[in-house]
Amino acid sequence: MNGLSRFSFLAKPNTLSLFISAALMSCGAYAQISVDYSISPDEQNHAISDLIYGTNHRMKMTGNENFGFYRLGGNRTTGYNWENNYSNAGEDWKHSSDTYMVPDGADETVPGITMTDFIDNDVAAGAKAMVTLQMAGYVSADKNGTVEEGEVAPSARWIPVVAKKAGDFSLTPDLTDNAVYMDEMVNFLVKRYGKAEDGGVFAYSLDNEPALWSHTHPRIHPEQVKAKELVDRSVALASAVKSVDPGAKIFGPALYGFSAYVSLQSAPDWSDYSDTYHWFIDYYLAQMKAAQSESGQRLLDVLDLHWYSSATGGTGITSNDATSDKDKVARMQAPRTLWDADYKENSWIAQWNSAELPLIPHIQKSVDTYYPDTKIAFTEYSHGGGDDISGGIAQADTLGIFGKYDIYAANSWILNNADDYLASAYRLYRNYDGSNSTFGDTSVKATMSDKENSSVYASVDSKTGDLHVIVLNKNMSDAISGSFTIDSSRVYQSGQAYAMTSASTDIKPVGGVDISNNQLQYDIPALSAYHFVLTTSGSGGETPEPGEETGVTASVDIPQDGNTSYCTNVVVTNNGTEAIEWKVSVDIEGTVSKLWNAEWTQEGSKLTLQGVEWNKTLQPGKSTDSIGFCANR
Repeated sequence: MNGLSRFSFLAKPNTLSLFISAALMSCGAYAQISVDYSISPDEQNHAISDLIYGTNHRMKMTGNENFGFYRLGGNRTTGYNWENNYSNAGEDWKHSSDTYMVPDGADETVPGITMTDFIDNDVAAGAKAMVTLQMAGYVSADKNGTVEEGEVAPSARWIPVVAKKAGDFSLTPDLTDNAVYMDEMVNFLVKRYGKAEDGGVFAYSLDNEPALWSHTHPRIHPEQVKAKELVDRSVALASAVKSVDPGAKIFGPALYGFSAYVSLQSAPDWSDYSDTYHWFIDYYLAQMKAAQSESGQRLLDVLDLHWYSSATGGTGITSNDATSDKDKVARMQAPRTLWDADYKENSWIAQWNSAELPLIPHIQKSVDTYYPDTKIAFTEYSHGGGDDISGGIAQADTLGIFGKYDIYAANSWILNNADDYLASAYRLYRNYDGSNSTFGDTSVKATMSDKENSSVYASVDSKTGDLHVIVLNKNMSDAISGSFTIDSSRVYQSGQAYAMTSASTDIKPVGGVDISNNQLQYDIPALSAYHFVLTTSGSGGETPEPGEETGVTASVDIPQDGNTSYCTNVVVTNNGTEAIEWKVSVDIEGTVSKLWNAEWTQEGSKLTLQGVEWNKTLQPGKSTDSIGFCANR
């Protein structure tokens, strides 16, 4: 959708079964649905990226959502000129070139003030930022309002965009040279904030929704973009960015929706490639992989897609008019299209393109086939109903799906200025207790017997060992009587429940969870989402002796960016029940050139680490991420 409001642990020595069974509240006279849940904390799949808990520019919600990722993007950014801060609305508003993107009270004559205000004032400490670059060919030359049809680019109303500057960079760009340079813009941000690896701008997006340029920005790019053209522009712009900040992540191509996924909105040259590639996503990935082979550098780190659900109840669920019970039910079921092969939503996509569904597994297959190790992001998405409990449940479901299926980054988009329950869903994961406590950082296996009425997501906090379980009741009227089986080598003794309900957008503590003999049953009211935090005694299994590697694990994320050198951190965790002087080994790529905060040896790809005096002892359930190294491949 487009509009002015858019910018646009341990080995398992034994197994315990924990049957959760006690009641939060009496369900009175209404009916109950019995649902069985199975949680396997010892089956840890992958780290959950903080970047999936993201938002877009000027969409701050309550300010208490503890976002992990902020995107400066949307339709307006396509025509944004960082030198003068002017932008163009395109079809969203009379093709107006103006100061809409200049922050209130800011001096528009300060280069890049839109970007720097976003980073300085919107992006929370510790979170990551992404800035959209301009790739359609031209940006606004002035703030003089409507650009008439006869003033289509090239004309005096526009300034050409150039990926790479031939001369030296300037922090005060030349306003008279009839060019706006993208690498100079990246350099401007690097000089102000440092490189990505040093805490600067984390990522750059290759413009916004290019398949719609001829529709949203016909004064900039009046012709339908071609498939090869988009690849060529992507390679040139990504190369320009990497030449200035090699560690910055490149997101692209920001496809607006399903028709862009399939054929780049019936691109004029798509027939040249459609016999070879199932859909445009495959073609784009293959070409960006070929570009890496030619350049020696990865030029696409993250496949960037937008997803506005096309599901309908009585009407389309993202519509402001989708308020009937039928619409709400359709909205809460719609996230299943992302993962569930047994589900078919009521939409044109499911009717005509069922072979491409469920969406995430199909996209992942494309990545695995055509450009392995590329991450997946949804930097705009919505299921509507942001001011209704159905929208809150759909959002909570979507965040759980993104974590479970290893999505790298995601930024929701607020539709119709409705965000009360959308914000609540974020807080359920990211600030459930008002102190920015979060859902765990390691996804673990969780299943349910009834995926129409419920969803369940589970994680473990790698630092505390706490087990987090989020359970949704999507039924409009009936409570769920939930029986949870937790297969684990650990004993979970107690916990706390927090809830989002139809009665309030506040996330409220709703009572302790007392576990006797590892058994508990819990009732989940209709139209609600619960976050359980369960604590463990750490018993179960053999206690590792100090110094044994069986109680200590280490993880390291090796950047797959095509660079010949890299730097990264090692996280060491004591999974045992006693303090231990640790020693671990990890497999890495290349030869270590420097390493900090540990003693080390390297044999081939095996790097062995041992703590130094101040960090050599790890308490049970604790981690240290103070160790890091740089290596040459």
